[in-house]
Amino acid sequence: MMSLPDIKTHDTLPKLLTLHAREHGGDVAMREKDFGIWREFTWADMHARVRAFTLGLIKLGVERGHVVALLGDNRPDWVMGEISAHAMGAMSLGIYRDAMDEEVAYLITYADVHVIFAEDEEQVDKLLNLGERLPTLKHIIYSDPRGMRKYSDPRLMEASELVKLGNALHAEKPNLYEELVGATRGDDVAVLCTTSGTTSNPKLAMLPAGRLIRHVASYLSVDPKGPTDEYVSVLPLSWIMEQIYAVGMGMVSRMRVNFVEEAETMMNDFREIGPSFVLFAPRLWEQIAADVRARMMDASPFKQKMYDYGMKLGLEALANGTRSAVADRILFAALRDRLGFTNLKSAATGGAALGPDTFKFFQALGVPLRQIYGQTETMGAYTVHRSNDVDFDTVGVPFDDGVKVKVIEPDQNGIGEIVVSHPNMFAGYYRNEASTTADLRDGWMHTGDAGFFDKKGHLVIIDRIKDIATTSNNDRFSPQYIENKLKFSPYVAEAVILGNKRPYLSAIICIRFPIVSKWAEKNRIAFTTYSDLASKPEVYELLRQEVERVNETLPEFQRITKFLLLYKELDADDGELTRTRKVRRGVIAEKYGEIIDSIYAGQPAIDVDTTITFQDGTKQRIRTVLKVVDLLPTPAKKPAQAAA
Repeated sequence: MMSLPDIKTHDTLPKLLTLHAREHGGDVAMREKDFGIWREFTWADMHARVRAFTLGLIKLGVERGHVVALLGDNRPDWVMGEISAHAMGAMSLGIYRDAMDEEVAYLITYADVHVIFAEDEEQVDKLLNLGERLPTLKHIIYSDPRGMRKYSDPRLMEASELVKLGNALHAEKPNLYEELVGATRGDDVAVLCTTSGTTSNPKLAMLPAGRLIRHVASYLSVDPKGPTDEYVSVLPLSWIMEQIYAVGMGMVSRMRVNFVEEAETMMNDFREIGPSFVLFAPRLWEQIAADVRARMMDASPFKQKMYDYGMKLGLEALANGTRSAVADRILFAALRDRLGFTNLKSAATGGAALGPDTFKFFQALGVPLRQIYGQTETMGAYTVHRSNDVDFDTVGVPFDDGVKVKVIEPDQNGIGEIVVSHPNMFAGYYRNEASTTADLRDGWMHTGDAGFFDKKGHLVIIDRIKDIATTSNNDRFSPQYIENKLKFSPYVAEAVILGNKRPYLSAIICIRFPIVSKWAEKNRIAFTTYSDLASKPEVYELLRQEVERVNETLPEFQRITKFLLLYKELDADDGELTRTRKVRRGVIAEKYGEIIDSIYAGQPAIDVDTTITFQDGTKQRIRTVLKVVDLLPTPAKKPAQAAA
């Protein structure tokens, strides 16, 4: 393992950047693809731009203790803007690029943000449209000037102009930046990171610089990275784990961080880099697996048979703890190359649970996938599978460096709430002492997750405690576990399992439109919109087969008795999902309450007449009929319930 910098001395990101620029100035730190060309930033380039940003922010009136926000796609200027805020003793606040107006306005006003780095015209428009709802915002710094000539708002400033301001101050006071960096302290809060809970207004976890760096070092002790490793940053930089990898690991281990051009070019850009490490959220792993199986629909019969044979051999070998050389030769090697996975030495998934079937798919493929588990408040992950001890049903074991995890108030099966304590956790919630006191008790973070330790000492996550459900027949079940099984199907984008305090389980399913539409075209099924396609009898029959396949793998009391296909996709913009794609069950129960009640009332079809609003403000009226599919006989009600 490579030796890390002295993180006791270099206990902030600006100090690490200064060290690397001095000792490795000519080495590549980051790349960004722009107009089809990879642009490289050396450590010296990065240091010079951060210095200019920092001094420019001072000229704009930013002071120690202020909050500097960042909004947009993952870009080098985001990382450099963040470190520049830290260099002058300010805090950074990342905002999800697809955050709705209400959330953006809330975060900016709650944190008294004076300056924000907004990537391009799209993000600038979002801010300008909020008008007087952002009274604290004085300066908007944008990096991409395309389309910006038509704007005249006095708050706007191109990043190049900020650089000029900073360089002018540097010429006037050449030692100022070094003095500022020297004054930064590891105990100071550097990052305000939004939590990914189910409340409409997220809390802001305060992350001190030194704790972040120490936790990164702890992570690297169990999953090493170094200057020869390549990482492609695709998950939002406002998410804690992307902060740990793209910012923290990049700065501590000098792992090269690469930024794709656009979301649409992600997989092509990913393949060009051929990274040695990857972190994807479960939804992305599920999407890749679904796309692979969807492409096989268009393959020749011979290729389909070879794919099925290769997967069969691969999964059988995986079950025996080995790899199939034949499967690798006829299928997996070429598939890894096509996906850009050839050089992977390590891969991770986190942010939500990944279904065991999807996990096994990638393990059989030869992807060294590991599950990680953590929370924003715990500086991200604190458990991981060791490379020689991967278990699909667990999230591995805690890091060795002072991480303590225990299960409190366990039931008869050993399942209880997971609590964690380690030296590098958050310093509390910003301006929210009540929530800090509620979640952090006697040094232990109460996660709200239910789980247990298996016989090997691996941590097993069941579900959120509040989401573990019980039928009216007193059968307990985890909706998330069944939902993940359903989402292994290439045709299922999202699923919501119902049944809490009900006599049986039902499911609301959203089709994966790109793949189901391709299937429909291949089978000459005419359709117009998502709603139209989801209502087709042929599509219902297709999904019936998928649900029945899942039912065969479940205990009898956990099987899905009824399901319907929803007329729209669940969307974070509608509050139905968090930004990390977790189902907001309370929102679903309220928004689709009449549909849910109709399912359990035994109605074979449900009339829907509703209006949906798109992100651009346009509206569409939807009038359709949702068919309720009966898969199993409904259980008889208990006498007490019948009397009630």
